[in-house]
Amino acid sequence: MRVLGIDPGLTRCGVGVVDVQRDRTAALVHVGVVRSPVDATVAERLAIIARGIREVLAAHTPDVVAVERVFAQQNRSTVMGTAQAAGVALLLAAEAGLPTATHTPSEVKAAITGYGSADKLQVQTMVARVLRLDELPRPADAADALALALCHAWRGGPAPTAATADALTPAQRAWAAAERRTRGAVAR
Repeated sequence: MRVLGIDPGLTRCGVGVVDVQRDRTAALVHVGVVRSPVDATVAERLAIIARGIREVLAAHTPDVVAVERVFAQQNRSTVMGTAQAAGVALLLAAEAGLPTATHTPSEVKAAITGYGSADKLQVQTMVARVLRLDELPRPADAADALALALCHAWRGGPAPTAATADALTPAQRAWAAAERRTRGAVAR
């Protein structure tokens, strides 16, 4: 499954594409940040972000798009810009006929690190480990986009078999164990 993860923002919009196999191993396809100037109008900034996302969609043809779900923050202008950028990402995915999903930051952190309140460095470190990168993905927006893509693939993908469990990272093993517990609770 090829997943495009998008960490929306007006100044920096992280985009990351990963290929994830059925055994949940993953490979980096593309990572970047679409930047817009802070002195541009909101409409111009959204157009720049849309152009950047369109380029990634065309170049890497993902199967699905995962976008960070906007959550309430103290700074209303930050929330508005993030929500507007997220709306652009969801619209472009829909226009391309791609399924979409949204995930909260805590869902993503839990999927990647096993801890829903992990800090940026922990997320970057685990993304680098899962994707077998020599360096941490930077800036954090790029790492967050990759983490979103991985989170979506792992949440929606098949559970690992016993034969592949040894190849999983600690976070992937913790996630698989939580999924098994959840399925057992639902079955009761």
